[in-house]
Amino acid sequence: MTTAPRQLVYQFTMTLQEITPAIWRRLQVPATYTFWDLHVALQDAMGWLDYHLHVFRLRRPPKQIWIEIGIPDDEGSDDQVLSGWDIPLRTYFTVPGQTASYLYDFGDGWHHEVVLEGILLKEHGVKYPRCLAGARACPPEDCGSVPGYERLLDIFRHPGHADYQDTIAWLKGHAKNYYPSLNFSQFVEGRRWCPWARAGLEEVRVFAGDEPCNGEERCRALARFYALQSTIN
Repeated sequence: MTTAPRQLVYQFTMTLQEITPAIWRRLQVPATYTFWDLHVALQDAMGWLDYHLHVFRLRRPPKQIWIEIGIPDDEGSDDQVLSGWDIPLRTYFTVPGQTASYLYDFGDGWHHEVVLEGILLKEHGVKYPRCLAGARACPPEDCGSVPGYERLLDIFRHPGHADYQDTIAWLKGHAKNYYPSLNFSQFVEGRRWCPWARAGLEEVRVFAGDEPCNGEERCRALARFYALQSTIN
C-alpha cells in the first residue's frame, strides 16, 4: 500500500560549500512541498535574508539532463529556469541519496549542496518544516562571497586592523545588524529574517562552540554573532 505524500516528510542536509569548518543544517519538510517551499525553508534555516535570486540545479531522470529550478528568466533568455512554485519536490526527489545544488545570490555566489537523507513518516503533533541540527550561522549578506567572508573574519581577529572600526559600523548598519550588542527584542519582533519566526522551524540546534542553543537562547546566541565568535575563538 502506497503512503500518501501528505503523511511523509523529506529530510535534507544542506551544506555551504568552500567554507571550513562547515556551515550546515539538517531539516525536515513536508513531502507535499514545492521547490519554492524548500527554498523558503532553506533560507530560514540558514539565516539568509532572501535578498537575492536563487536556483536549484539537478539532473532530470531518466536521461539525467541538467535542469534549473527557481524564478523563471525574462522572455528571450537562452537558459530556461523552471518555476519553483510549480514543481513538487517528489517530481525529482524519490530516493535517499539524491542531491541538488542550491545557488543563492548570483553575485556573491553562495553554493550549497542539498542531500536527501531520507523519506520518513510524519510524527504526530510535530509541526513542519523543522530544523533538527546544524553548525555555525551563515555569513553576512553582501560580504563579498567566500574571500570577503574570510577577510571579515581576519579583521575581527585583529582589533588593531585599519578597517576594524569601519567593519563594525557596517555590521551595525546591516539590515540584520550582526553586531553583538543587538537588543534581543529588536532582533526577534516582527522580523521576517529571524531564522525560526517565519517557517515554524522548531527544535533548532545551531551550535556555538560545543553547546546547543534552544528556545529563546538560540536567538540570543545568533544575535551575538556567534558564527564569527565561534570561528575566532
